Amino acid sequence: QVQLVESGGGSVQAGGSLRLSCAASTYTYRSYCMGWFRQAPGAEREGVAAIYVPGGPTDYAYYADSVKGRFTISRDRANNTLYLQMNSMQPEDTAIYYCAATPGCTSGSSSLLYQYVYRYWGQGTQVTVSS
Repeated sequence: QVQLVESGGGSVQAGGSLRLSCAASTYTYRSYCMGWFRQAPGAEREGVAAIYVPGGPTDYAYYADSVKGRFTISRDRANNTLYLQMNSMQPEDTAIYYCAATPGCTSGSSSLLYQYVYRYWGQGTQVTVSS
């Protein structure tokens, strides 16, 4: 069982930045996938960014078109922490942001932006962007 705890949410004005963190309780898997999702009021949960960690020196990142060039996903394996750096934020970025993870990924692609890929989920953190 892996527990995921998000932090770093809050309120920011349009054009501002936030960095979300997702701490994993334990994650000793060599290869895995992790992702960030968000859900705005009245909308379905959508994939924002994902990362495939095959266990070698290179990670592979995937982004939704709506955040490309503005958001960056990264991870700190030593601390079992996933990050989402969000820049140039807009009111439409307002949502609850969720971290997700699944061990044993064997490949990466934009399919990592879909919920069905993930086994473990965090409780979410609220992000509000005002105009």
